[in-house]
Amino acid sequence: MNSPVDDLPLDEHLPLLGIAAWSGTGKTTLLEALLPRLRERGLRVAVIKHAHHAFDVDQPGKDSHRLRQAGASPMLVASRSRLALMMETPHQEEADLAALLAMVAPQRPDLVLVEGFKAWPLPKLELYRPALGKPLRVAEDRWVRAVATDAPLSLPDGVERLDLNDVTALTDWIAAWPARWPAERQPRAVGEGMPS
Repeated sequence: MNSPVDDLPLDEHLPLLGIAAWSGTGKTTLLEALLPRLRERGLRVAVIKHAHHAFDVDQPGKDSHRLRQAGASPMLVASRSRLALMMETPHQEEADLAALLAMVAPQRPDLVLVEGFKAWPLPKLELYRPALGKPLRVAEDRWVRAVATDAPLSLPDGVERLDLNDVTALTDWIAAWPARWPAERQPRAVGEGMPS
């Protein structure tokens, strides 16, 4: 299993952007607002979401659930409208982002937004609300490219400040990300720290 300290292959043809924030900041709410706007601009956007708890998209009693409980791994159920791939991963300590990206890549999205996985080495948009009382991560995470916030902040050189409440500006910034991707596949330089 890969861990956040392992190298994450950053394929030049699969633009990634992490959406990193503390719980309660509004990651999912923001993505709900952004996704239709990005689709209107012609972008096919995949989302990989990290869950901090056990979850099940299947229903007990359904054939797919029964077959998965009987040992099918993976279990793929499909109709003309959708498909779902379910697989038990009892021996993993944490979800493997590299493996998840490998599952998404054949679908050829224009952009993959990664919600959570904040310790993994990939470019990120940090969402920050000082009212939550949690620390800003940009100083210790050289992968943060921009901070969307509802407060004035001092940010490291090379990190953009975005208005967390301006969905149009955030849509513009994210829609431009795939074109920026080839130049953004490494962390900020060591000298690009917090301003003094």
